[in-house]
Amino acid sequence: MIALAVEQAERMLREGNAPTQVVLHYLKLGTTREKLEQETIEKQKELLDAKIENLQAQQGREELYQKAIEAFISYQSSSRDPEDIGV
Repeated sequence: MIALAVEQAERMLREGNAPTQVVLHYLKLGTTREKLEQETIEKQKELLDAKIENLQAQQGREELYQKAIEAFISYQSSSRDPEDIGV
């Protein structure tokens, strides 16, 4: 649907009967401000992706730490078993 709308707008522009709104829309897309806004949006998306990746990595580290603590506790309790120390 979008492709059809763009084709129709292009056809009207080429034939010279495009409404002012269509002409202004495409003129705006070519401005420096629009390009900067698009770059800003892309950078914000990259920042959000990096934050998500960081949170996921942090969760992985926390799970790893928890498993390590559990392993140490398990090791400590088994090393205090009376059979292990000869009692």
